[in-house]
Amino acid sequence: MSRSTEYEKMAEELLLPIVEEFGFELVDVEYVKEAGNWYLRGYIDKPEGITVNDCEAVSRIFSDRLDEKDFIEDSYIMEISSPGLDRPLKKEKDFDRSIGKDVEIRTYRPIDGAKDFRGTLLSYDKNSVCIREGEKERTFERKDIALVRLAVDF
Repeated sequence: MSRSTEYEKMAEELLLPIVEEFGFELVDVEYVKEAGNWYLRGYIDKPEGITVNDCEAVSRIFSDRLDEKDFIEDSYIMEISSPGLDRPLKKEKDFDRSIGKDVEIRTYRPIDGAKDFRGTLLSYDKNSVCIREGEKERTFERKDIALVRLAVDF
């Protein structure tokens, strides 16, 4: 297990009870390096949408618990936020609630000359994701998918 994965797992164990206490959903936790800085991010949601005040309330408690446990060796920036309208689908529950919705799929390598696809999510399993593009059904192997996220029209 990588150090980042280990930190994510430990952070999720600390964050989950806080989020549940507020009646929110913990969507994801990530520990990533961007532009030379480490970020520990928690993404939370609720049916009517997350507010800045919701994020602040969770952030204050989570920050205190992180200070108590002090398991991350690096300097990092902690953020609590909404997963956004174009949220990535990572967990089974994300895929379940997105059946019938439009999604974007990005693949690691070109398939039929393209790496970006958009369609209605029809089904998924541990090995594949199936969408409808217009009149055509297309199935992608999970190992070929870099990203699946909800599509947003502006």
